Amino acid sequence: MAVIAFTQEMATLGSDVATGVCEALGLEMVRHEVGDHVAGKMHVKKSLIRRLREGKAGPFERWTADEKSISIFTAEEVYDLAVKGNVLIRGWGATMLLRDVRHVPCIRVCAPMDLRVERLMKRLETDDEKLSRHEIEVDDHARASRMAEHFGVDWGDPSLYDLTLNTERIPVATCVDIVVGLARSAPFQETPESRRHLEDLALASRARAALKANPATTDINVHIEAKDGRLVLRGIVANDREHAVCHEVVGSVAGPAGIEDDLATMSGRMKTFPQQHLRK
Repeated sequence: MAVIAFTQEMATLGSDVATGVCEALGLEMVRHEVGDHVAGKMHVKKSLIRRLREGKAGPFERWTADEKSISIFTAEEVYDLAVKGNVLIRGWGATMLLRDVRHVPCIRVCAPMDLRVERLMKRLETDDEKLSRHEIEVDDHARASRMAEHFGVDWGDPSLYDLTLNTERIPVATCVDIVVGLARSAPFQETPESRRHLEDLALASRARAALKANPATTDINVHIEAKDGRLVLRGIVANDREHAVCHEVVGSVAGPAGIEDDLATMSGRMKTFPQQHLRK
């Protein structure tokens, strides 16, 4: 099942490229839906998530925003979409979250600033070059800041992507053909190993989201990963009660392989759970 992670700069015709790829491969395109689901899980307005993402939130909104929750719930949504397959995910850090999954091509569409300004002026039907340039600069800054904060990377680094397309030189139709060809090529076909890796990433992400969503564990910070369908918990919790509730919450999303619990309490004692608690 094809999955494409896609990012674009404003006014690069990236949306046209994404649409053409989805039509050619029969994929669902997902963009704003990710933020809408995140807003629902956080019980905030959809418009708040969009303003934060676009760099247009006010000082109070930025101050009160729970960026960690946004990051955790966004990752859960992106991984779940990728597991379902047949999807092109635009933005939301998908190119970073999925770049280690071998069958997912990570695509970036760009263009020179002056051309982008020209295109945005045409789209807005305005001759205000200063306004158009400002809109692009705000959007670029917001994207770069999110990538640096959440992933510690330079969003513009071409080595982060499998393919970077410059629509100043490459027409949209040709960009579509190139992406489709890459998605159909042998290196980007799903294998049992790449599928298992993606499912492990999704499982670990669901466990992190379950902890964050539960009031009893929302502030507990432990390391979670998944190996061959088995959740692995590591870290230190305050006491046996925190240990038990953390194990219980994570257990609610664990699969048949169960949980490997390596959590320790502040006292340094390890808690051993009966075998039946290692199963969902």
